[in-house]
Amino acid sequence: MWKRDEAVKPTSQPTPAAPTVASNAQPSTPVAQQAEPRRIERDLVNIGKSVVIKGELSGSEDLTIEGHVEGKIELKDHLLTIGPNGRIKAQVFAKTVIVLGEVNGNVSASEKVEIRDGGSVDGDIISPRVAIAEGAHFRGSVDMQKKAGSASTSAPSASVKPAPQPAVAQAAQPAAH
Repeated sequence: MWKRDEAVKPTSQPTPAAPTVASNAQPSTPVAQQAEPRRIERDLVNIGKSVVIKGELSGSEDLTIEGHVEGKIELKDHLLTIGPNGRIKAQVFAKTVIVLGEVNGNVSASEKVEIRDGGSVDGDIISPRVAIAEGAHFRGSVDMQKKAGSASTSAPSASVKPAPQPAVAQAAQPAAH
């Protein structure tokens, strides 16, 4: 305890040294914390309103599209956001797809597809989770496939389905007798 007080007294006497040491020590932690969000921001890519892309678009970063894309979009392990100004005529493959603009084409997501208020999708959706907000437009079909790891659980459920069918057949047999 005495050593702490003694250490504080000498550093508090030279006032310029204490704030410099304290300011260097304190921001180093927030700078390290701020460095991570900056790195995350670098992984976010935006395609502006005036950009038009025709062909295949693929990447290994999260992507926000505000412009026009025609062809194929493939971000298998990342988030794809179609902004309010985004106009897509493409087959879309991503981990998660959030639609605020317009998509004409099939959308396949390994985790989730969200069509938010004002968003529009004309095409089929394949994803284990689908959310369509009130005020959104959707025309197509939805296939809520489970992930590959859940496919093994779907096999037992398939064996459960035949069990009720024989019960229906048994019920039909007594009716025939």
